Amino acid sequence: MPATKKKSTKPVKKAVSENQKMTLAIDVGGSRLKATVLNERGKMVAKRVRVNTPSPCPPQTMIELLKGLVDQLPPFDRVSVGFPGVVRHGVILGAVNLGNEFWCGFNLQRALARRFGKPVKVINDADMQGLAAIKGKGVELVITLGTGVGSGLFEDDRLGPHLELGHIPFRNEQTFEEQLGRKALEEVGKRRWNRRLQKAIEIWRTLTNFDKLYLGGGNTEYISFKLPPDVEIVPNELGLIGGIWLWKHHGKVQTK
Repeated sequence: MPATKKKSTKPVKKAVSENQKMTLAIDVGGSRLKATVLNERGKMVAKRVRVNTPSPCPPQTMIELLKGLVDQLPPFDRVSVGFPGVVRHGVILGAVNLGNEFWCGFNLQRALARRFGKPVKVINDADMQGLAAIKGKGVELVITLGTGVGSGLFEDDRLGPHLELGHIPFRNEQTFEEQLGRKALEEVGKRRWNRRLQKAIEIWRTLTNFDKLYLGGGNTEYISFKLPPDVEIVPNELGLIGGIWLWKHHGKVQTK
């Protein structure tokens, strides 16, 4: 009699549906690296973990630090990264606060995909925070106030071309970042820093004609003046939660 073929006892790996996938969200900051895992609704399924960003912080140093953070988190199916610089198709074109000499031309998206063995999308960190903050109506501007000054611009629920508003001239032959970044806050104090921010808001209003301005980043806790009705402070957690929108079938963003 011919030998009967034994049935395989190897478990069949089931495909994970889109609405069940877990997303590792990473927020790269000039001061801290943060990460968590989000479910399909953008809710954190684990406590946020973080580590201080070293200075200098070349790519391989950062990747190893991120690996240490990820080892503390639950399994995930894909990765979203917000990076403080100019990003195009996952390649870093500029990273002033992390060192242009290390980062310009580095394909962070590809490097992290190889390190984690998962699909990865990388965009600017202010853009990623904006994805979670915006309401999807009219022109919405996101400004992050932290180590530097980041920006993201949206119109009718769609992410526009990235503009480095923090690096354009503001006053006294200095940029917005030089006048409003963390170093400036420490040097001139909260009162003068708040006066500068008030002036900056009006310039951003003239520049973009925003319908809504969202202010994020750690330095928003030092804002002491009454904000106009069309300006709102948003929580830092949105810098991570925005990562879910990189994978949603939605008009907010398109990445390769």
